[in-house]
Amino acid sequence: MNCAIRAVFKTGVAMGMQVMGIYHGYKGLIEGRVDYLHHEDVENKMHKGGTVLRTARSSRFMTEEGIDTAISVLRAYGIEGLVVIGGDGSFRGCMALHEHGIPVIGIPGTIDNDMGYTDFTIGFDTAVNNVTNEIYKIRDTMRAHDRVGVIEVMGRNCGDIALWAGIGGAADLILVPEVPVSWEDAATRLAQNKLRGKLTSIVMIAEGAGKAEEFAEYVRQHTDVEIKATVLGYIQRGGNPSAFDRVLAARMGQRAVELLAEGKGGRAVGIRRNSIYDVALADAIATKDVFDEKLYELNELMAKF
Repeated sequence: MNCAIRAVFKTGVAMGMQVMGIYHGYKGLIEGRVDYLHHEDVENKMHKGGTVLRTARSSRFMTEEGIDTAISVLRAYGIEGLVVIGGDGSFRGCMALHEHGIPVIGIPGTIDNDMGYTDFTIGFDTAVNNVTNEIYKIRDTMRAHDRVGVIEVMGRNCGDIALWAGIGGAADLILVPEVPVSWEDAATRLAQNKLRGKLTSIVMIAEGAGKAEEFAEYVRQHTDVEIKATVLGYIQRGGNPSAFDRVLAARMGQRAVELLAEGKGGRAVGIRRNSIYDVALADAIATKDVFDEKLYELNELMAKF
């Protein structure tokens, strides 16, 4: 997100705009936490995780009164265009502002990669890299003890982190909500691995497919496989962003400002086949996420041999 903020600021300044930052998201907008950005606010921040502008949830913004207050703050500060970085909820907020006549552009920022209109969201690649690095640490310990390791990752109802990190970390089994696999079948596969001499396996489980500890307990009760569960939690979200995420964020940030300069609002920036493009916010929100079943089948194939 910091890379996107930097790109928005730099592009805006290059076009002769004054760029302001809204701190703590929609909550900060309602409360008037707005200030001009300066070069020192965005320099030497690209390598940092999180966001220099902070973030916060706002139940008040979900009400008509909250939206009216937010709009009055925008007008009071003379803000003529707004760039919002976030996921589905943030985009719905964008849509509400757009319907009230505010020129707004959405940039997809969520580690879940669950926004179907774009191939990738900002933060996803970094999360996958973070998880992949942890897989090999866990695998070392599992191998030393001849155990199976179950790793639970984030993603809500989207299994992309589990899938991509699982392939990157050579997982033996990936459990995701998009491809239902019974725990009985999964436990049987782990038992079969043990019978053929493969004492160590790695199981990736997306949070939308169940809890790692509950799956591990099921395996203990129905097989003689020794198994341990790990929940990675917020370790997936922080740390230095990957080079891919930094470049993606910069490209999206630049395009967002260009759209505002062209007099366009109510748009969402995305990436398709490595090209930055934009769609109507309504279409971005309505587009369902598509799970890469071929990629999932590739892991199934590789795990068999």
